[in-house]
Amino acid sequence: MDCRHLASHTASTAAVRGDEMKLLYFAWLRARIGHAEEIFQKPAEVNDVAGLLEWLRDRGPLHAEALRDLSVIRVAVNQEYVGPKHPIREGDEIAIFPPVTGG
Repeated sequence: MDCRHLASHTASTAAVRGDEMKLLYFAWLRARIGHAEEIFQKPAEVNDVAGLLEWLRDRGPLHAEALRDLSVIRVAVNQEYVGPKHPIREGDEIAIFPPVTGG
C-alpha cells in the first residue's frame, strides 16, 4: 500500500493523484493516531464512510484506539459533513474529527 504520513496539514502539503485519497485527522484524533494526514490508494473494499472507518480501525492499534467509539467521530468528505452511507471515491479528501463545540 502506498501510504505517506505528513507531519501537519496545510493546503499545499501534497497533491493527491487520481487513484489516491487524502485523510485528515483533527484534534485528539491527530494526537492519538500520531499524524495529521495520510495519503493512500483507496482500498477496493472501501465504498462508503462506514467501510472506511472500519478499514482504518483494522490498520493498527493507534487507529483502533482512536476510532474505538465511532459515536463521537464526525466525517466530512470534500469539505461537506456526511453520514456513514456516503460513498467514498478515489481523489476524495476525508476529514475525521471529534464533535466541535462552541462557546
